[in-house]
Amino acid sequence: MKGILFLAWRYVCFHKTKTLILIACIFLTAILPIAIRVLLSRFENSLVQRADATPAMIGAKGSSLDLTLHGLYFDRPPTQTLPYAEVKRIRATGLADPVPVYSAFQAASFPIVGTSLNYFDQRHLRIQTGQSLTTLGDCVVGIEVANSLQLKPGDSLLSDRENILDIAGKYPLKMNVAGILQTTGTPDDKAVFVDLKTAWVIDGYGHGHQELQNETDEAKVISRDNNQVVASAAVLPYTEITEQNIDSFHFHGSDDDFPVSAILAFTDSEKDNTILEGQYGGSDSDLQFVRPSLVVRELISVMFRIKRFFDANATLIGVSTLLLLILVMLLSAKLRTSEMETLFKIGCGRGTVIWLQAAELMIVVAVAGCLIATAAWAVNFYADDLLRWWI
Repeated sequence: MKGILFLAWRYVCFHKTKTLILIACIFLTAILPIAIRVLLSRFENSLVQRADATPAMIGAKGSSLDLTLHGLYFDRPPTQTLPYAEVKRIRATGLADPVPVYSAFQAASFPIVGTSLNYFDQRHLRIQTGQSLTTLGDCVVGIEVANSLQLKPGDSLLSDRENILDIAGKYPLKMNVAGILQTTGTPDDKAVFVDLKTAWVIDGYGHGHQELQNETDEAKVISRDNNQVVASAAVLPYTEITEQNIDSFHFHGSDDDFPVSAILAFTDSEKDNTILEGQYGGSDSDLQFVRPSLVVRELISVMFRIKRFFDANATLIGVSTLLLLILVMLLSAKLRTSEMETLFKIGCGRGTVIWLQAAELMIVVAVAGCLIATAAWAVNFYADDLLRWWI
């Protein structure tokens, strides 16, 4: 047997091109479905885990999937909002800890999430460096935002302008980076968190003005008399909130009417969740009650129905690869007729020749299997990093 293995090994080493092609065919055929299965399983776990951590969600009536993806992943900016008064209403019932989310803007293409400090407690977010939100205009960034933009506490981050061609639109806000969050492996790593009032300032509900009584820049003052100063178009609302101008920032109207895009309702029991659903689940309500875990599981079921087509495709490719291997072995046997005759002449039986060809195939399969096992381990080990990069 050792002699057969030695001859088979020498043969596959001599025909390197043929051997490498066969190994590549087996490896590529097997590793793709394995990698997809591992990544989908890990993706499913991350989806379910984040959804299960949010018992309920309330938002404007519309697509429950859009609301869930927005509230959990800050995806798809809301087309409709609900008033902040609903947050106060839920808090007054004592049924849940309502955490508002208002994510309608971006900073360097990362979502800006206006929320309350309760969000950090409910999501178990911890500050790695710096401090939490303390004043208007502060922001706390996820670790991936900090690494991507090379931010550290004390730096500034400018919100994106909604439309660069709209010079009369809302002005970007220059935010102070107060702190950087620890790694969580969730969408929170890719978000910029601000206080809800800061998000409203970005949206134009709150603003400040320059004090012009002592202004000496003639470009900013058209005329001046004893009681009145007429400003020019060069005087714009502040785009940065500092210790010197924070007192000038104010909001027009009641915060009850200011928008939030979703309310995360953290209830203590299923009973509270059911009562809350009864208050917001009516067909005549302008709002909708969503259980994120049910929505996510429904989404996963659709994904796995689609996955059946990929499994069928992988099976067909596997069969095609097997047929290719058989064809290669048959053609190889034809080409090696003289070699086989030589083996017969030196005393090798027909069984020995068959075992020799089987050993060659086993060596190819064994090498491909080792590569597949190594690649599968790597995919499983780096699955979270791959998902964060992919998604």
